[in-house]
Amino acid sequence: MLKNLLMFDLKFWKKVSRKLKSFMLGIATVTLCTVILASCTKAEAPLRVGANVWPGYETLYLARSLGYYDNTPIRLVDYPSGTEEVRAYRNGEIEAAGISIDQALVLAATNPDVKIVVVMDFSNGGDVILGKPEIPNLQGLKNRPVGVESTALGAFIITRALEQKGMSPKDIKIVSLGVSEHERAFKDGKVDAVVTFGYARTKLLAVGAKQLFDSSQIPGEIVDVLIVRDDVINKQPKALQALVDGRFRALDYLTKNPQDAASRIAPRTGVTPEQFLESLKGLSSPSLQENQKLLGKTDPSLLNGVKRLSQVMLENKLLPKAVNPAPLLDDRLVKKVKY
Repeated sequence: MLKNLLMFDLKFWKKVSRKLKSFMLGIATVTLCTVILASCTKAEAPLRVGANVWPGYETLYLARSLGYYDNTPIRLVDYPSGTEEVRAYRNGEIEAAGISIDQALVLAATNPDVKIVVVMDFSNGGDVILGKPEIPNLQGLKNRPVGVESTALGAFIITRALEQKGMSPKDIKIVSLGVSEHERAFKDGKVDAVVTFGYARTKLLAVGAKQLFDSSQIPGEIVDVLIVRDDVINKQPKALQALVDGRFRALDYLTKNPQDAASRIAPRTGVTPEQFLESLKGLSSPSLQENQKLLGKTDPSLLNGVKRLSQVMLENKLLPKAVNPAPLLDDRLVKKVKY
C-alpha cells in the first residue's frame, strides 16, 4: 500500500514538474516575443513630417508620388495651416515640419531643440494682400475689414505692408480667418481685402481681385523652411536623410519635368496643373548648393535676414523674446545629400 502511494506521489510530482516547466517556457517565450516586438516597433517608428498647403512644400509630396520614400518610414501629415503644425510640434505629434521662418522663430523662443535643415523657398510675390477692384491702394484699406490668418506670418505681412505707408494694423479692421476661409469670405463680401497666398491667391486673382501688396516688396523676409528636432538628427538619421535627399531629388524633377510634376501634385491640392505652375512664379527655391551656403553661413544673407526679421517681430510683439538665429541654421543634412 505504501509502495503504491509512493509511486503515485512520484508520478504526480513528475506531471506537475512537466506542466510547471511548460508554463515557465511559455512565459519566457511570450516575454522574448514582447521584447523583440517592442524592439522592432521602436526601430520602425515613422518620421512624422507636418506640412500645409503651400506650393513650396509640394516637393515633399512629389517625392512620395515618385516613390523616393518607398521602404522608408516617412509619414507626411497634412495640416490646414502653420498654426496647427506649430501646435503639433509642441505636443510631440510630429518630428519635423515645413513652416515659415517667423513660425520657426516663435517655436525656437520656447523650444530650444529647433533646427532649420532645409531652406524650402523664398516668397518673392507668393504672399499677397488682395482687395476689391475698387480699392486703389493700401491706404484705401483704412477702416475696412481685412481677413488675416491668426498667425505670426499673417500679422507680420499686414504689419510690414502698412508700415511702408505710414499705417498700422490699428488703422484697419482685422478679421481672423483660417486659410480655408479666405476665398469664400472674400467672394461673399465678409471682407474687403485678405492677406493670402498659394492657391487662394491664384483663384481670387482669376475672379478679379486686385493685388495691393506682395512679398517681393520685402525681399528675403518671408522664408519657408524645414525644421526638425535636434535629437531626431541622431535618433532617426537614415529616415531624415532620406527625407532631405528625396526632397532635392524631387525639386530637380520638378525643374526638368514641370508638366508631369504638376500633374502629379495638382489632384492633391485641388487646383489644375496650370494653376500649380502659376503659383510657383511667386517663389524662389534655393538649390542644394545654395542651401549648403545659406545653412553653412558662408553666404550670410539668410542669417542676416533672420536677424532683421527677429528684430521686427520683437518690436511688433510677435515674438515673446529675442532669439539668436545662428544656432538654428544646421547644414549637417544638406552636406550629405546624395541623389
